[in-house]
Amino acid sequence: MKRLTRDQMAARVARDIPEGVYVNLGIGLPTKVADYLPKEREIFLQSENGLLGMGPAPAPGNEDWDLINAGKQPVTLLPGGCYFHHADSFAMMRGGHIDICILGAFQVSVHGDLANWHTADANAIPAVGGAMDLAIGAKRTIVMMELLTRQGESRLVKSCAYPLTGLACVSRVYTDLAVFDIGPNGASVAEMVEGLTLDDLQNITGLPLSLSCNVA
Repeated sequence: MKRLTRDQMAARVARDIPEGVYVNLGIGLPTKVADYLPKEREIFLQSENGLLGMGPAPAPGNEDWDLINAGKQPVTLLPGGCYFHHADSFAMMRGGHIDICILGAFQVSVHGDLANWHTADANAIPAVGGAMDLAIGAKRTIVMMELLTRQGESRLVKSCAYPLTGLACVSRVYTDLAVFDIGPNGASVAEMVEGLTLDDLQNITGLPLSLSCNVA
């Protein structure tokens, strides 16, 4: 069994983003998606700190530190891109103007509940950011995360143990081992890495899983 690297995960997510949509990339792993979007597709990336028309990361040495994303990473701006007030950015997010948001997560439940801002650990620093606004404001919320924690526990769970970001908001989860579709009937497997079986995934996650209807 060979896990996908973080770059391979980003490329896999990018492959599914259609032409003409407005997309917000969450802090952390999702920001890598910008580097793999097909150049032939017009896709508008929005950043919650007030950017629209964001491009991929700049080449080393070409960084402009006045041009950063919400995670304070240097980015580029595509022709026609613009920047604007933080409040206007949140109005876009809360007003239903974002087609897809791609977020990282500590846990996602089989019913689409999302926990991605705090682990409830006394030493952890809460990081709400704009995740709550995006999770309920975007037309579609998908998650990109490694399936297992460093302790080997599944991040896809029956019920989230951490403080929730949003309820029943996640429709798809991309991981290093499989892609899961999430809905009212629970989680199903849309795709898995070579050498992995449905039984393997059920053992890894401890969850009852089915195959999505589009799996050959």
